[in-house]
Amino acid sequence: MVLDRPGAPLRPAEIERPVAGAGEVVVRVAACGVCRTDLHVVDGDLTGPKLPLVPGHEIVGTVDQIGPGVRGFSIGQRVGIPWLGRTCGQCRYCRMHRENLCDHPGFTGYQIDGGYAEYAKAAADYCFPIPERYGDVEAAPLLCAGLIGYRAWRMAGEAQVLGLYGFGAAAHIVAQVAVARGQRVYAFTRPGDREAQGFARRLGAHWAGGSDELPPEPLDAAILFAPVGALVPAALRALRKGGRVVCAGIHMSDIPGFPYRLLWEEREIVSVANLTRDDGREFLELAGRIDIRTETIAYPLEQANAALDDLRGGRFQGAAVLVP
Repeated sequence: MVLDRPGAPLRPAEIERPVAGAGEVVVRVAACGVCRTDLHVVDGDLTGPKLPLVPGHEIVGTVDQIGPGVRGFSIGQRVGIPWLGRTCGQCRYCRMHRENLCDHPGFTGYQIDGGYAEYAKAAADYCFPIPERYGDVEAAPLLCAGLIGYRAWRMAGEAQVLGLYGFGAAAHIVAQVAVARGQRVYAFTRPGDREAQGFARRLGAHWAGGSDELPPEPLDAAILFAPVGALVPAALRALRKGGRVVCAGIHMSDIPGFPYRLLWEEREIVSVANLTRDDGREFLELAGRIDIRTETIAYPLEQANAALDDLRGGRFQGAAVLVP
């Protein structure tokens, strides 16, 4: 499925099968998650994509070709391809081991053709093995919703009381990680969304309510997955002194003005940018050990536009996954 211009529907297309170059693998796609970042690319919120573009960066499949110089991979091996597709290795951020902030990166499904296809090509060094306990569809959301959620969760620090604003693909994974670590999770959904609140409680949330409500106790930290700037002052209002708001989305509407007293007493606002390969290895190893259940709804690849529209309209719980 190909994007010709932002704002246009994806179109089905027959394109040439990729060929693995030096340091690359070609993967036969078994499943590709539909991420909100895909929606931002398709809708034009994220500017400057490669065009035409095959979107998708939560890719699970098997190695079909191995390029020159690649070690540690075998034909038929199951791997995942994430958002971070390449880094320069030379800029100050790469040298500081902060490759998520690389000055010259390439992102899968944005500057690099992604997984809304039968085959996808990727730099081998940026692919991850997938824990055996997960099927292909169940594993796909781990590759971004899980990875970015994990990075955001780590940035929230040692929060005993953790708020999650927006209970979608990422939050439903992070909630399970937090509960497994003994944290009390408070889930904030669209006001009146009883179905999402019940979903959060089934996954172990201590409390679930609308984003217009205050929790029963102050939060140590809050993670914002919903791309709504107005939630920043709402989350600050729910924090204890010294608490932190982590903005986990790659795109967010403008943050409205708010009184300084909400930020005072050493409260913090931080953002999460992309991921590192270390994040990927750590999280997937953790997912192989603890019982993280991904809630998925599968769509045939040719229904990618319907999946994106359902995500846009909030018409399902968990994560959508395309299956070629």
